[in-house]
Amino acid sequence: MNAERDARDGGAAPTAPASAADRSDGVTDGAAEGMAGERELGSRAPGFIKASRPLHLSWQVGVFVVGFAVVVAGIIMLPLPGPGWLVIFGGMAIWATEFVWAQLVLRWTRRKVTEAAQRALDPKVRRRNIILTSIGLVIIAVLVGIYVWKFGITMPWKIHE
Repeated sequence: MNAERDARDGGAAPTAPASAADRSDGVTDGAAEGMAGERELGSRAPGFIKASRPLHLSWQVGVFVVGFAVVVAGIIMLPLPGPGWLVIFGGMAIWATEFVWAQLVLRWTRRKVTEAAQRALDPKVRRRNIILTSIGLVIIAVLVGIYVWKFGITMPWKIHE
């Protein structure tokens, strides 16, 4: 019975690696199933840094300070010209090299952005967004037209002089 099913399916199902040592990405079998290809949580510091507790602690402090500086720069860029959110996520990525909480925040953010992108590609959602954008543009055009009709266009410089 199994032989017939295997023949219909095109062969036996692929088997998982025998042990964590066989995997090239360093993720254990149980963790790989739950993460669907995502990296293992934890520090990504080099081995010689992880081997010494004081060195690893100073490494973590350095990573935190650099990530904090980048996040603060991103927060400053939010009201100013510049890629504020991009810089903030860059700082979070720096923190994620060392801290599990930052890795979890980035995974959650990546998942939500992917879900939003998938929803935006839905034809019904796209149609609704196009209709709402068109209505908004018509309202803005009417308001600008009323303003120009009532007050006219006055240039800040005087060309006729």
